[in-house]
Amino acid sequence: MYNNEQKNIILKIAKDAIKEAVLNKQIIDKEALIKKHPWLKEKGAVFVTINEFNNLRGCIGSIIAHQSLIDDIIQNAKSAALNDPRFKPISKDELDNLEVEVSILTEPKPLPYDNVEDLRSKIKPGIHGVILQYNEYQATYLPSVWEQINSFDEFFGSLCMKAGMSPNCLTLHPNIYVYEAIKVS
Repeated sequence: MYNNEQKNIILKIAKDAIKEAVLNKQIIDKEALIKKHPWLKEKGAVFVTINEFNNLRGCIGSIIAHQSLIDDIIQNAKSAALNDPRFKPISKDELDNLEVEVSILTEPKPLPYDNVEDLRSKIKPGIHGVILQYNEYQATYLPSVWEQINSFDEFFGSLCMKAGMSPNCLTLHPNIYVYEAIKVS
């Protein structure tokens, strides 16, 4: 979907947005980028993940495309750097140690299922990102989470808890949506 040049541009925008946020300094010339690369105006949904020495340092994103790709990258990169409630804001001293990854999401699709075994047969570990939704509870895991939690039961138990529910929440038959992600790092 995106060639290597486009992926490099996406990654550079995310890294520059993090620097802008941390240094409180204008770096990105959005208009020039859009003029040179009009595809950045297309709607897109991204998650920006920041790691420092292989430890998660921030991860914020959009599940649904609601603004231009460039705006979503910039907004989520800045939020991951400064506003992830699990971490203190990234400091100037950390900038040289960061690894940045951008996941560009496809549109989530409902995944109908009859029971847990039927769901197990339809989920594609490593390919599907999953949104779990039940009443006011909701959580998502990107497809890359399968790299750390590769068993179906652990994945969904953890996702249920992330949503604020018990680990066996699949017995309540929550709504499940799946999406895929193009990982740029």
